[in-house]
Amino acid sequence: MKKRGFEIAKGYEDKGIHLPVRKTKNSAGYDIEAAEDVTIPKYYPGIKPTLIPTGLKAYCAEDECYFLLNRSSGPKKGFLMANSIGLVDADYYGNPDNDGHFYFAYFNCSDHDIEVKKGEAIGQVVFQKYLIADGDEAEGVRTGGFGSTDKKEGGDAE
Repeated sequence: MKKRGFEIAKGYEDKGIHLPVRKTKNSAGYDIEAAEDVTIPKYYPGIKPTLIPTGLKAYCAEDECYFLLNRSSGPKKGFLMANSIGLVDADYYGNPDNDGHFYFAYFNCSDHDIEVKKGEAIGQVVFQKYLIADGDEAEGVRTGGFGSTDKKEGGDAE
């Protein structure tokens, strides 16, 4: 029985994507690589974050989630995660919109464009259990991909 892990997302099966690994036995994070070459333009007011595809999806138990985190070397290179920390719910896995393919969203805070090469480490994933508050009665079901928590069946939009 599978508990948690990574799989190649649809459309990336033949792209040479590496499944993430921890580099040491005491590492919390799994290093994630870029699935393709991407240019992150230098920041200017009004610019949208650059989405870097990973070619991966992750699965975990219903009472777990996973966090997308910057690497400690990221800020030195100019990488600044657009949402500081990405939180991905268990029901994002295999959704019909995008199969659960997760991306990293970055701004570039350097003074020049940053070229990210396929296979370059761009971030890390940490799996985590979470707790539910007394009286919680959430019953909604995710019906889409990225940013779709507000579009759920059986529940009101938040």
